[in-house]
Amino acid sequence: MGNLAFNSFQPQICFQEVPDEVSLAFTITGCPLRCQGCHSQDSWDPRIGIALNKLMFEGYLDRYQGLVSCILFFGGEWNPEALIEKLLIAKTMGLKTCLYTGKEKVPQKIVRQLDYLKTGAWQPTRGGLEKSTTNQRFTELKTGNLLNFKFREQ
Repeated sequence: MGNLAFNSFQPQICFQEVPDEVSLAFTITGCPLRCQGCHSQDSWDPRIGIALNKLMFEGYLDRYQGLVSCILFFGGEWNPEALIEKLLIAKTMGLKTCLYTGKEKVPQKIVRQLDYLKTGAWQPTRGGLEKSTTNQRFTELKTGNLLNFKFREQ
C-alpha cells in the first residue's frame, strides 16, 4: 500500500470507548452518514483536520507506545484503503484495533483487521451503548461476543 491519507482531528486518549483498553482515538473527517443527532457534526467536512498519512500515523503510535493498548477509529470506512493501511500498521505494532461506525455492515476486508467493532447509527430515541434500548452493537470480533453490557452502569 502507498502513502494513503484521510483527514483526522488530533488523536485523543480514551478510557471508555473500548472496554478494558486504553485507546488512542482518531476521528476521521468526511463522514458521509450524517446521522440525526450526531455529536460529531464537525467531522462531516472532509477538508477539516490534518492529513493522517502513514508517516504521521506511525509517529503517533511511536509517541504513545506503551501507553495505549488499542487504536480506535471513529469513522474512516468510507476510505477503506487508507483505513486498512493504518489498521495493519497498528496490528504490526501489537495494538488492538477498533472501528466505530454508524453503518450496520462493514466490508470484510476491514473487519478482518479489527478486534472490536461498534455498528449502528445514533438514534436519539434509542440511546447509545449504555442503554438497553439501543440499536448499536459493540462486538468483540474474535469471540463474536456482544459487549454492550460493559457500557451500562452496574
